[in-house]
Amino acid sequence: MRFTNTLAAFAASFSLAQAFTSGFNVAANNPDGSCLTTAQYTTAFQKLQALPQKIKTVRLYASSDCNQLALAVPAAISTGTQILVGVWTEDEAHYTAEKAALQSAIQAHGHSWIYAISVGSEDLYRGDTTASTLAGQVYDVRGMVRQYGVTQPVGHVDTWTAWVNSTNSAVITAVDFLGMDGYPYFQYSSIGDAPSVFWTSVNNTKNVAQGKPVWVTETGWPVSGSNFGAAVPSIGNARKYWREVFCKATSEIDIFWYVYQDYSSNPSFGIFNSAGNAIYDLKSC
Repeated sequence: MRFTNTLAAFAASFSLAQAFTSGFNVAANNPDGSCLTTAQYTTAFQKLQALPQKIKTVRLYASSDCNQLALAVPAAISTGTQILVGVWTEDEAHYTAEKAALQSAIQAHGHSWIYAISVGSEDLYRGDTTASTLAGQVYDVRGMVRQYGVTQPVGHVDTWTAWVNSTNSAVITAVDFLGMDGYPYFQYSSIGDAPSVFWTSVNNTKNVAQGKPVWVTETGWPVSGSNFGAAVPSIGNARKYWREVFCKATSEIDIFWYVYQDYSSNPSFGIFNSAGNAIYDLKSC
């Protein structure tokens, strides 16, 4: 019996160790610029959970913008969805408002709805801040949320090219996880080469991660828009990228697809159109 229990415990721990999260990026704005309502967040979360992959984790980019957490957290709680929270770091007044919005959401709703917290998004890629400043903000937010019993990881999201830049190593030291944005489309890759280009960016990021978890926080392929070198937007190519990258990556790494809906953008990466229907088949994972 002891041997059987030991095997069962080992199997359970191995299974847990191999579990990875699949999520979606969800924007705060409708195409007309208006902010999503709680009802619209609820609809979005329900649609994602209705996918064959049963997506129950979403990434939001900010906390105070469009009252994002105030409106999205009730929808997350009612649907059993967890949120990778975004805290915008620029400028100081905005950063202060973002922290206040996160604090208010935790005080009002606890923290079981939090999957993780990202302090900033592509700040290093844009050159809008320094690594030391951003690292200080990661420590600052982590210290704030720990006072409320939040144990979920606090990290940062940036392009893989920013992570492998050695001048940004202070941020790697500060974070609990590295959120990596990688788009073979923007690297002028053909759809045939896209899986190789994607995994090269992941592995390059892992090589500098100081042993910390690397999550793919954004990746996708546009269904429409302009060509980017050999990269051609189309529904067929987006479907192929979904199957050959997202579907395979779900067993190897935490990954968040870009994006739930953006049908008025150029290029457009959205999976759901203006009628709320999936633009291509998502059943193949």
